[in-house]
Amino acid sequence: MCAVGETYIRAIQRVGGTPVVIPPTALEADWAVLVTHLDGLLLSGGGDIDPQLYGEDSEPWMGQVDAERDFSELGLTRAWLATERPLLAICRGHQVLNVALGGILYQDIAAHVPDALDHAYVATQPMETLAHSVTLNPGSRLAAILGGTTFDVNSSHHQAIKTTGDRLVVTGHAPDGVIEAVEMPAHPFCISVQWHPEAMVKASPTMWPLFEAFVQAAGS
Repeated sequence: MCAVGETYIRAIQRVGGTPVVIPPTALEADWAVLVTHLDGLLLSGGGDIDPQLYGEDSEPWMGQVDAERDFSELGLTRAWLATERPLLAICRGHQVLNVALGGILYQDIAAHVPDALDHAYVATQPMETLAHSVTLNPGSRLAAILGGTTFDVNSSHHQAIKTTGDRLVVTGHAPDGVIEAVEMPAHPFCISVQWHPEAMVKASPTMWPLFEAFVQAAGS
């Protein structure tokens, strides 16, 4: 069983939203109810996604997977996207969105990306510790929301998007080429980031506009 970090809840509350925590055991019968009653969906961080769900065998460096959570989140994400209501995806959620739309992941960045940065979280450091920069496409929705194209971000992942899912466009990279942000241009609000903006706001205001834009879109 997983838990939703307090930082997600406080970030949504801080910008005027009312967070509702969805259990990772939500069944297919629950998806229609959730889609009907919620105004926005935030896909949070967590563990690895089962590689079989994107057509690959598990490699030795794979972390622990949760089949129940994978099924629940992937199904809910697909149902949610059909409504065109706001969606914000973070870290594992970034990867869930990609897999839900037919994309593929690197099972381990260090094993597959030449000259990769260390993207993994260092347990001895605070989660808000800045790890590397991210460059956003100038014309992207995310760049417009954050008011710039280059930001230092934190990092807590060992997997990343390898090929993008249907309708997703890459809008941000780390210096080593790892995909850090994607968007769905045809969707009213679908933004996905690999870093943890909800943890960054604890020490830096740079990511508040992302949560403000998400909650504003959900309330419109």
